[in-house]
Amino acid sequence: MKYLFSVWLLLNCFCLFSQEKQKERQSLIRQIPDSISNSKAKIQQYKIINHNRDTTYVDTTLTIQKEYKYNYLRKDLFGLLAPSNEGYYYNIAYFGLTNFNALPEIGFKAKHTNYNEIEDIKYYSVPTPITELFFKTTMEQGQNVSVLVTLNTSERFNLAVSYRGIRSLGKYINQLVSTGNFTLSSSFFTKNKRYGMRMHFTGQDISNGENGGITTISDFESDNPDFSNRARLQVYLTDAKSFLKGKRLFLDHNFRINPSDKSNNLILSHEGFLENKFYNFNQQTLLSSATVGSQPFFRFGESYLLTDSSGKANLNDDVRFNQVYNKVGINYENKSLGKVQFFIDDFRSNYYYKNVVLINDQVIPNNLSYVINSIGGQYEYRKKKWNGLFLASNSISTTALRNLEASINYKFDEKNSIEFQLTNKSKVPNNNYVFNQSTYVNYNWRNSFNNEKISTFATNAKTKWANATFHYVNLNDHLYFSDDATDDLQQLVSPKQYSNPINYIAIQLQKEFKYNKFALDNTFLYQKVDQKDPILNVPDFTARVTLYYSNRFFKGNLQIQTGVTVNYFTNYFANELNPIVSEFFVQSKREIGNFPTMDFFINGRIRQTRIFIKAEHFNSSFTGNNYYFTPNQPMRDFIVRFGLVWNLFN
Repeated sequence: MKYLFSVWLLLNCFCLFSQEKQKERQSLIRQIPDSISNSKAKIQQYKIINHNRDTTYVDTTLTIQKEYKYNYLRKDLFGLLAPSNEGYYYNIAYFGLTNFNALPEIGFKAKHTNYNEIEDIKYYSVPTPITELFFKTTMEQGQNVSVLVTLNTSERFNLAVSYRGIRSLGKYINQLVSTGNFTLSSSFFTKNKRYGMRMHFTGQDISNGENGGITTISDFESDNPDFSNRARLQVYLTDAKSFLKGKRLFLDHNFRINPSDKSNNLILSHEGFLENKFYNFNQQTLLSSATVGSQPFFRFGESYLLTDSSGKANLNDDVRFNQVYNKVGINYENKSLGKVQFFIDDFRSNYYYKNVVLINDQVIPNNLSYVINSIGGQYEYRKKKWNGLFLASNSISTTALRNLEASINYKFDEKNSIEFQLTNKSKVPNNNYVFNQSTYVNYNWRNSFNNEKISTFATNAKTKWANATFHYVNLNDHLYFSDDATDDLQQLVSPKQYSNPINYIAIQLQKEFKYNKFALDNTFLYQKVDQKDPILNVPDFTARVTLYYSNRFFKGNLQIQTGVTVNYFTNYFANELNPIVSEFFVQSKREIGNFPTMDFFINGRIRQTRIFIKAEHFNSSFTGNNYYFTPNQPMRDFIVRFGLVWNLFN
């Protein structure tokens, strides 16, 4: 790594001392796709609105950020450890990316990597219909596709339909990924804007083959050419799979009491959703495909099912989860001072199995229900360069809950802004921490945990010189899954609550240097944890460096972008994945890290079509087979993939 660091330092010094003043960024009007550049529609009219009502615009430009976001999740993956097969779970190496919901959730969080939450849904307002097509090849026998169609039947009513699907067999045994995410969203407001509404429906199903990782690390790390075919590596499970299915209907609408819009308005609001989820873990053969000597063994311990001589038993663990949420508020809006809201909400959930289980005189119930009511207030200010939101809510029911949030954003100009965020939450434990049922004896539990207390402070500064982010998190009564196995052959986990405080800080810096047609984009992350025991484990240092060249040809009609990206993180005890509960658990047996992954890419743009070609991890054959995203599951090998993003403006 010292040679890579020397090369990086030399490139940075060259760019720093040779950097010339860059031309000002082209105006948004110059970024209008060619097909509509002569129409009356401007790019600012093609709006994308998120859950918090922040607005961006459709962007068909080709930038280095587009390269980072050209993946299944369609977002920058810095701080996430990528699996060997596209569409599988990502291991979180940057704890600052973790989101906390004060309300109790179903759990099985690893399974929700590809699950679209309420905050992930986008709403649109467009003067002409838009179609976006996304395609990318996968690892083997499959494809990754998504399509979005959105249109306004009038200025006041928008309809958007999207579908994202992937199927990829993968290079290892029992690694098939097959998912589908369907979304229908809509927004509407009356002519006098007295009533406004937005809604969405999602139907999602996520299926993964679960092989439990490779059994013999030495085979993977050896130079034996027999194992270059990854299907020859022995895995723990050959016929296990997990499945998550969910449906959600969401509605957010408001009604202004006074007939005409004035400087002072009184508004009634209602937000609510209905969601149901189903999770299943299926394993046909309980005996692991791996052997100790000549003897097979049970990877997850003893089971209640009887097996035949081949170990067949057809294990099927099912759990269902329903939740209903309603929030009713009255808002006072002053056009100069902002909007004040007082609200009351009602949350009801039911998490249930088919049977009641009795183990060692302990009753494992078949359902867990919550009824939580809270009252609260919110103040929102959006004017000129300021954007602020302050929210406080507290439970008035028997289940304790607290949620405090504050954010302030000040935008100096197009290139300089600063944001502060502060949260304090008393979070109800997720359902699968409280109780779980399984055909495996050791995966049945009933617990009574305290609420998690989570305090965070973050600041994000974006300037023309560099971008910087600071995170501080304080955790009390932190919940986690622990490794309870006494040997490496079995994987036994259970939920635990840590009684001591955990303090976490992170500093991230990002800076791009440009010289003529060349650019060097740098992102560095430093993390530090203060804790009595190794519960929250993260790499101290994470880095991504991209050196690339971009230019235009054929009178500017073709834009080319090509370069190399290097990713690196230091050694740490990364969490391991348990497929039964679909959670990452804390382990202290094996470190991963201290290896580079290098990607070479060539991207092009013609009109509003962007083409992506990438040789991923091309250094895997000469820097050693020691790359993992969990302690016993490797990252992907060298592979060439390609695809495109095509925006059609009708």
